[in-house]
Amino acid sequence: MSSGPAVPSSVPPVTPEDTSAGVTTVLGETEIARALTRIAHEIVERNKGAHDVVLLGIPTRGVPLAVRLAERLATIEPGLDTASIVGELDVTMYRDDLHKHPVRTIGATRLPASGIDGKVVVLVDDVLFSGRTIRAALDAISDVGRPRAVQLAALVDRGHRELPIRPDYVGKNLPTSLSERVSVRLVETDGPVDGAATGEPVVDAVLISQRPTTSSEGTR
Repeated sequence: MSSGPAVPSSVPPVTPEDTSAGVTTVLGETEIARALTRIAHEIVERNKGAHDVVLLGIPTRGVPLAVRLAERLATIEPGLDTASIVGELDVTMYRDDLHKHPVRTIGATRLPASGIDGKVVVLVDDVLFSGRTIRAALDAISDVGRPRAVQLAALVDRGHRELPIRPDYVGKNLPTSLSERVSVRLVETDGPVDGAATGEPVVDAVLISQRPTTSSEGTR
């Protein structure tokens, strides 16, 4: 999950000045697309198809990633209805750090019409860090259904786990230090145009930078 704050915030735009400030692009648009295509094929191979699979994106950026994965699954499995296998799972009220950050925006949980009972649920998130958000997601799932199995897909695994949680599908394993911040930018959530700065079109990217010393970010 993302190493940013529990309540998603906008990611600073990348400009030429950002490079000198220590912001590095570790995955670009092409690499992200390739990683998602590979994950989709791995999901199909592991589950012997995708018709019993439900993709639940964890807001914010896990939701568009789940949609993109569903589109790729449909190209592999002809006849698959993407709308019937995609949903989103809000984990806000299941987090174990609510007492530290009591004021949060509660999102919506949306499941496919057929539900998740007896299905293979694949949780989808952008960056996997401590594992605490995934623990919250597992608790949230138990309140909305009883899937046959739960799997985890993460675009980036940056390590530093605090719980015994491991992803089943990973776009990129990214060794990091705790002093670094990993941010994901997607057109669906951060675009289409960066109006706050240059006005340039936003492109998909995974960025790594030094975490501000005054940061109050939580682990996710």
